Amino acid sequence: QVQLVESGGGLVQPGGSLRLSCAASGTRFTIYAMGWYRQAPGKQRELVATITSGGSTNYADSVKGRFTISRGNLRNAVSLQMNSLKAEDTAAYYCYGSWLGNESWGQGTQVTVSS
Repeated sequence: QVQLVESGGGLVQPGGSLRLSCAASGTRFTIYAMGWYRQAPGKQRELVATITSGGSTNYADSVKGRFTISRGNLRNAVSLQMNSLKAEDTAAYYCYGSWLGNESWGQGTQVTVSS
């Protein structure tokens, strides 16, 4: 069973930066697409950014120019560099992986942007 484990959340002031990381275990194959979704209290889960194994990326309009997604040195790892953070970025961030009609989600890591 593929498991995704996130790290790197926390509390940061507006305008600050955080880096989220996620690594997959339990698989010998390359996960085709990995990415990040987020869910704020009282709102639906929304896409933040995704990246394929070939390096194609997709970003939500709200984070373009501020967030950068990358695949890590490990085959099934993904990171999200978040700069110029805003209060509205506050949410639980979930790592996501998709391959051959299957998907897996991490447990989530909290990001809070507040002064």
